[in-house]
Amino acid sequence: MTTVGDRTLLIEPNGYLGVTEEKALSTSAGTRWVSHFVNINGLDSFLWAEDTAKRLTFEPGLPDHRWRTTPDELLDAMHHSGFQFWDETSDTAEPLATEAAFALAEHLTGGRITPELLQDTTFVCGSAEIR
Repeated sequence: MTTVGDRTLLIEPNGYLGVTEEKALSTSAGTRWVSHFVNINGLDSFLWAEDTAKRLTFEPGLPDHRWRTTPDELLDAMHHSGFQFWDETSDTAEPLATEAAFALAEHLTGGRITPELLQDTTFVCGSAEIR
């Protein structure tokens, strides 16, 4: 965990608590919570919550299937971020869902994750119990 400007950045290697609604919603009280997850098997999830309200949840690899209170509010931003929808063709040989998830998170938070940020920033480490 670290502070970047007026935002908090959490990185959870090999974990999924950040996209677990039960954990993230209470943490979003009074603020905006944006998280995404992908594992080695390609399972992925994106969560946007604001002041304990579930605004948007979807799998970045399947962006056509979105749910929660405002599933279409970010549709233009999702297209601009590079998500590939079923009715569209792609300029790349493979979908870039993870890259698109980072771009959408940047759109929502105004914070950009770069290799330099990850390399040059000091993080406070800890652990959380999963129940």
